[in-house]
Amino acid sequence: MNRLILTVSTVLALCAANAAFAGDEYNTVPAGDAQYSACKKYANSQYEGGNAASPIAGQSKAEAWCTCMWNETPENFKGSLAKFSETAKGASTNKVCEKYADWGN
Repeated sequence: MNRLILTVSTVLALCAANAAFAGDEYNTVPAGDAQYSACKKYANSQYEGGNAASPIAGQSKAEAWCTCMWNETPENFKGSLAKFSETAKGASTNKVCEKYADWGN
């Protein structure tokens, strides 16, 4: 009986964690944002799988990844989001955004 309760509790906890992640969506990028557009273009030209569907409804993996990068960098960041992700300083942000977009290892 104790194992059944433990199993049910574990399953419920995993479902709750998955639902919480799926509900975490970033702020919408303003239409026509040049930094975001450049990010999508670079990501799709340099990496494979960017046009595949992401877990975020209506977004490809590249769109979800760039949305995450756009939201995770400081407001005063003016550089290339994709190129920033390739730096040592951007590695942790890249890891978060790859997970968010379900893109990467």
